[in-house]
Amino acid sequence: MCFRSALNLLAVRGYGEAEFWLSGGKVILIFILFFFTFITMVGGNPQKDHYGFRYWYTPGAFREYLHTGSLGRFEGFLAALFNASFAVVGPEYISMVAAEAMRPRIYLKTAFKTIYVRFAIFFVGSALCVGIVLPYSDKTLHQLNDSGSTGTAAASPYVIAMGNMGITVLPDIVNALMLTSIFSAGNTYTYCATRSLYGLALEGRAPSVLRKTMSNGVPIYCFLVVMCFPFLSLLQVSKGSSVVLDWLVSLITAGGLIDYLVMSITYIFFYRACKAQGLDRNTLPYTGWFQPYGAYIALAIQFTIVMIYNYEAFTPWNVETFFQGYTMQIIAPILFFGWKFAKKTRIVRPHEADLVWEAPTIDAYEARFTEPPSGFWREMGQLIGIGRKNRVVE
Repeated sequence: MCFRSALNLLAVRGYGEAEFWLSGGKVILIFILFFFTFITMVGGNPQKDHYGFRYWYTPGAFREYLHTGSLGRFEGFLAALFNASFAVVGPEYISMVAAEAMRPRIYLKTAFKTIYVRFAIFFVGSALCVGIVLPYSDKTLHQLNDSGSTGTAAASPYVIAMGNMGITVLPDIVNALMLTSIFSAGNTYTYCATRSLYGLALEGRAPSVLRKTMSNGVPIYCFLVVMCFPFLSLLQVSKGSSVVLDWLVSLITAGGLIDYLVMSITYIFFYRACKAQGLDRNTLPYTGWFQPYGAYIALAIQFTIVMIYNYEAFTPWNVETFFQGYTMQIIAPILFFGWKFAKKTRIVRPHEADLVWEAPTIDAYEARFTEPPSGFWREMGQLIGIGRKNRVVE
């Protein structure tokens, strides 16, 4: 937490460069695991076992959950989907860097374009590999789950699979790189939580004292408030306190799902405003594909997931499980409509939406740059000192 605090006090530049190197560790880790999966499945393991896609058939690709048969396997898929929802975050955080990025229209456009590749490789590819290297019936996996030790690196399916094959050293490398991934995630969450709280303060939705910033632009009081929450991770040390942590994880997961749902609604309203005011979206730096249909499809899927998230509370009925899974779904609309009622605000109509806002200021800011933006490999060189003397201060 001390290292994370130091990085986040260095404003976006320190955070960005640290995240660059930490993300490099994540990329190395994911490709190590991809190569490990491919090499071992074709027989490149101490046991010379060409297991291929064996575990997709024995015991099967889908585990039964709550019920048996096809329904149980579908419920097993839903359980995995809901658990994965906790980890599928990141794309929405890119937009938070816009206010502190040097050339937001150029750099953020490139960053958003990489999201599709990131999802395909990191999320879909990882899920595919996990199902190949380890069956859901693995004894070690069940023992760790029953003992409540799923929060440790030893519970990683890859580490368990390596142990089953008698592979040494590689698990230690994976654990070391996994540590950089965990640190990177905490670094990102700290940065974005600080900026979110600061944004609320600027809009009058949080105490005005939180608007205080340091000379480098870091909202110091927001940062101090955010840094109180990492200590909650110590609840995992005690089995009794870990129940509180389980509640927090459930609430945060539901909140993340609602976050994506709100983003889809926001985009639909933005699209309607563009149509009403005659703004051609093709004039913008980046234009989404298959819109607005993509947003409506995403909204329907997200709404369905939000409503059935933690549905096992009904089979049979359990009050604690219900509030674990549906507290955020109850609180979110109450807060939204409560604010509307208390502040007497209304939903902005399409023809009234401000589609200009700070655009002239950003235009003037970006117009002062006379040199073309640095490319990827040039930035890589500058990070290690190559060409840094000739670098134009932007």
